Parts: sequence; structure tokens; C-alpha cells
Amino acid sequence: MTRQPETIVHLLRHGEVHNPGGVLYGRRPGYRLSELGRAMAERVAESVRDRDIVHVGASPLERAQETAAPTAKLLGLDVQTDARLIESTNVFEGKAFGKGDGALTNPKNWWYLRNPLKPSWGEPYDVVVDRMRGAILDARIAAHGHEAVLVSHQLPIWVTRLSAEKRSYVHDPRKRQCTLCSLTSFHFDGRGLVRVSYSEPAGDMIPVADKHATFSAGGAPEELRP
Repeated sequence: MTRQPETIVHLLRHGEVHNPGGVLYGRRPGYRLSELGRAMAERVAESVRDRDIVHVGASPLERAQETAAPTAKLLGLDVQTDARLIESTNVFEGKAFGKGDGALTNPKNWWYLRNPLKPSWGEPYDVVVDRMRGAILDARIAAHGHEAVLVSHQLPIWVTRLSAEKRSYVHDPRKRQCTLCSLTSFHFDGRGLVRVSYSEPAGDMIPVADKHATFSAGGAPEELRP
């Protein structure tokens, strides 16, 4: 039997954002990469330059486009903007969550915290996963037998991985294994999705505050959950 060629779709989280106010910026425009974030994006480009990447896509937000640009330029590809890769909506967008700001202790906000399974404070996890799955499967077709890079955001990448590994959506956001400029890679063959891998090509550049992800990798699913 002829072995089906492997296709890999890498979900790349964007680099560090210039955000001195500590705002939950979400989908707000104007939040661009910091100097460190740009350096991280360049590091990723160098780390994948010898891989068989034939397709680069990105969320429409500035930080994702800027993260994708060095890889696309180095490989001679155009960045394909895909709205399905965008950050999740969140009712706390625009608020600061620094120590002592009281955003989560204010009784006015408790209603939004009533259902962490959905979640009640933003875009439902199932909706996020459905749109991300669509982007991944389209990239799989575009890069059949090769590799693709899609630049997205931490929560969409993480819940998509949870779904693929058949894990619960309920999680501690501080323990997502999805650091800045990390790659969560979906490996496909003729049967479908056969495994998910994770790497940090800019790991030595990650700020201490972002080095908190401790979840270990899950199992090897046969396919994306319908």
C-alpha cells in the first residue's frame, strides 16, 4: 500500500505585543508587536526556513500579520489573511487586569463568570473551534503533502488543541501550553489528524511572565472531533 504523504499545519501564536497598560486588547486595533515581538517573529522565520512550507495564513489583527510577515518574506510567499484565525471575543476587552485592579472581584462582573464551560464571558469555545478547524482543514488542502503556517492567538489555538486531543475545555488560562511565538503543529496523513506536537522556536526569548505553561502534551487523536 502506498503511504500517504504527511501534511503539517502549524498554528503559530503571535509574538510579544507592546502593551504597557496591561490591557486585555482582544480584537482592538492598534496593538502591534513590541521590539522583542518583532525579534521573536524573525527567529521563527529562521527556524522554519528549511521546512517544506508552501502556505502562510494569518489573523487580520496587526500582531498576527506582523508575526507572519518575516516567514512569508523569507519563503517568498504572500500572507493569506483569514478572519477565522482571529482572537476570541471577550466582554472584558479594553480592561486592565493588573494586580489590584478589581476587574474580577467587582460584583458587577460576576454575571459574566457564571459558566466557564461556554464560556459566559465571551465567544463560545465550540464556535471558536469550529472556525479554527475550518481554517486548518483548508490549509491542509492548500498545503497537501507539504506544510502550512497559520498565525493566530493563544485561546483559539489552545481550545482547538484541547478539542483535537479530546480534552475538556475547562482549564486554567495560566497553564496553557501556548507561549509567545510557539508552534502547535497538526500532523495529517490519509486517515486524518494523527498527532499534535508542540515547540518553542523562540523559547529563550520568552519573557518570564509568559513562562507559566505547564500542561503536558495529550494523546494522539485519529481526527479532529466533528
